[in-house]
Amino acid sequence: MLAMQAVRTGGPEVLEAVDLPLPAPGPGQILVRHHAVGLNYIDTYHRSGLYPMKMPAVLGLEAAGVVEALGEGVTRFVAGDRVAYNGSLGAYAEAAVVPADRAVKVPDSVSLEVAAAVLLKGMTAEFLVRRCFHVKPADVVLVHAAAGGVGSILVQWCKSLGATVIATVGSEAKAAIARDLGADHVILYDHEDVAARVAEITGGKGVAVVYDGVGKDTFEASLKSLARRGVLATFGNASGPVPPFSPLELSSRSLFVTRPRLFDYIVSTEELDESAQALFAVLASGAVRIDIGQTFPLSEARAAHEALEGRRTTGATLLLP
Repeated sequence: MLAMQAVRTGGPEVLEAVDLPLPAPGPGQILVRHHAVGLNYIDTYHRSGLYPMKMPAVLGLEAAGVVEALGEGVTRFVAGDRVAYNGSLGAYAEAAVVPADRAVKVPDSVSLEVAAAVLLKGMTAEFLVRRCFHVKPADVVLVHAAAGGVGSILVQWCKSLGATVIATVGSEAKAAIARDLGADHVILYDHEDVAARVAEITGGKGVAVVYDGVGKDTFEASLKSLARRGVLATFGNASGPVPPFSPLELSSRSLFVTRPRLFDYIVSTEELDESAQALFAVLASGAVRIDIGQTFPLSEARAAHEALEGRRTTGATLLLP
């Protein structure tokens, strides 16, 4: 089978096509023949070495497809089931073996392309708005990179909960996308003072929560944008990791900062299923729609990484085997 392997840490150029034997599922595992593979920013962290891992390695944590074979003891699925998974490394391939208890069934109402595009990003949005910070109708929230994969889902989900959404984006084209998603206010962070605009929009009160997947470049503005006892959920490092800071910086308004990870919110199979069901429910209701902004052949994963890191993508990006 075709797979895309990072031969060492580095830029997109380290991704190379390789021919690997089709794996066989062991006890408790399933073999999934991929229909679509999701591209996520965490893939670039693995490739670059920001999140260290043994190299060479087949990247990718998310895909959707059809169960082709079952390992011993698997009762959760049968051959032919439509499934999606995240969290199992090796998705940049035509097929992969994954633990059965870390995959979920895809309902008929959701295409496999959408499932591959949304599962990791959508479950990230789910825990951020429902469990990391419980968004309520009266809340004002700030979402950075609102036209991106997670950001676009956050905007819609927060709006469906009745919150007022302030979105930041990097261009006029992405501002139009954020407005179409339902953002109440849009800030171009390359041209405007984000914290000053947030203060203007909120009458000086600030926001209840900031969802920040950008990292280093937005951290200071995120802190300054928070209301008293506000929460900064810094869940990504698109611009680089947040630099060290003193907890005393939080004391002026009793602020909270958390660096949450999805996989700490879907530890058990029960948590995984609950998160997926909540996600599929908002998709079925129409409250959240998924924009697959671009697709690349699996063999062109290098170009997909270049587009993602060059901020030339909108919505979700898929690799197609």
